[in-house]
Amino acid sequence: MSDTIRFILDGAVRELRGVAPTTTVLEWLRESERRCGTKEGCAEGDCGACTVAVGESDGTGGVRYRAINSCIQFLPTLDGKELVTVESLKHKGKLHPAQRAMVECHGSQCGFCTPGFVMSLFTLYHAETQPTRETVDDTLAGNLCRCTGYRPIIEAAQKMRGLGARDQFHARAPETVAQLAAIARQDTLAIETQDQRYFAPTNIEEFAAAFAEYPEAVLLGGGTDVGLWVTKQHRHLATLIYTRDVAEMNRLTVGDEFIEIGGAVPLTDGYRALAAEHADFGELLRRFASVQVRNAGTMGGNVGNASPIGDTPPLLLALGARLLLRHGPATRGLPIEDFFLGYRKTALHPGEFIEAIRIPRATPDLQFRAYKISKRFDQDISAVCGAFSIRVQGGRVSQVRLGFGGMAAIPKRAGHAEAALLGQVWSEAAARGAMRAMADDFQPLSDMRASADYRLKVARNLLLKFFLETSKRPGATRVIRRDAA
Repeated sequence: MSDTIRFILDGAVRELRGVAPTTTVLEWLRESERRCGTKEGCAEGDCGACTVAVGESDGTGGVRYRAINSCIQFLPTLDGKELVTVESLKHKGKLHPAQRAMVECHGSQCGFCTPGFVMSLFTLYHAETQPTRETVDDTLAGNLCRCTGYRPIIEAAQKMRGLGARDQFHARAPETVAQLAAIARQDTLAIETQDQRYFAPTNIEEFAAAFAEYPEAVLLGGGTDVGLWVTKQHRHLATLIYTRDVAEMNRLTVGDEFIEIGGAVPLTDGYRALAAEHADFGELLRRFASVQVRNAGTMGGNVGNASPIGDTPPLLLALGARLLLRHGPATRGLPIEDFFLGYRKTALHPGEFIEAIRIPRATPDLQFRAYKISKRFDQDISAVCGAFSIRVQGGRVSQVRLGFGGMAAIPKRAGHAEAALLGQVWSEAAARGAMRAMADDFQPLSDMRASADYRLKVARNLLLKFFLETSKRPGATRVIRRDAA
């Protein structure tokens, strides 16, 4: 075991010891390094003013850069990676193309949000040859500006590659890859301060053993929820065990019948794989939080936090996903509908965790749709999220799964509505009968996002929409952006 955090910053390996595990990257940058270009706006991963880039080897001799929110990212999670801040971009007295484009397009007014926009543009610069307008919009959805307006910033995104197709990070990629390999950890990072512990195992056996020893520990993935416990609720987290360094939990396997996604796979990667099978997963990806949050958050974490308004569980319910749960060396499989027991309560035993999620692959006879209803298109929590899958054989419904979020204390299937459809001719009359049966499935709450009556009406209408789309009625439209992933 080692207690030293090692990462690359401006081409040099930094080594830190004795750091409190819940110190955020933003806090360290501003208070210890005096790098004040990275700003704190919301301290909850919403505004993007704190955006930095994290680099990891892409496995092909290059470095993949992804934007994250440094305000909710804990410093030890940088171990083994490269950190890039806005101060890192200027090279030999010249601005980076992303910075120059912002200047030339007049993309800044008060300037507070500008460094975060620049860092999102930096990751886009490294990810795209010439980004489409849709890709630019998706990339910048997690960066909020209150005074400039987005038109000149979008223009900067479209102009930056014309100011130089390669930067200093491209030039030193071989050196960076070698440095990343040199600091890659083979053992567990174990930090212990006076009142906190932090473990980052690298294999599943050590991870399972650590959680079995400390079953009260907080499992930390992307920190998109846990980070707010510290920055907003000021909770003291005595023991944390990090999932993202566990090799087995980062595997994503596409088999003949199933896609198996490790519990620590980032949402960005998991959704991309699922979008290739089920187009609506790609559509939901565009509306699920921000790029920064999707790059940090994990599939296992999104399921494991058991939020009744999480967007991933309804889709997994509709597709018939199974969870692979592990405690020490013992594993068990569980249908996802049996995982959620009550509000924020799950079937996990103490010391047990989600090792992987197994999702059936698409088949020609399966119809699948997912719909998210919220007040805003980007970065908003669902009032209702509905996902539906159906198989029709000989004109009759042979299999149906209807999953909902926002309708109960847990993500839940509409069992009565499913029963009303099973064996019936797939018709509008059957769909409307199932719509009526939903009153026996859900008694939703009224809150700031929607009233109970609205939620039930919307849920019913989403089922009708699903029928209209899958029955190919004249006038029914369906638009899917195939490059959404």
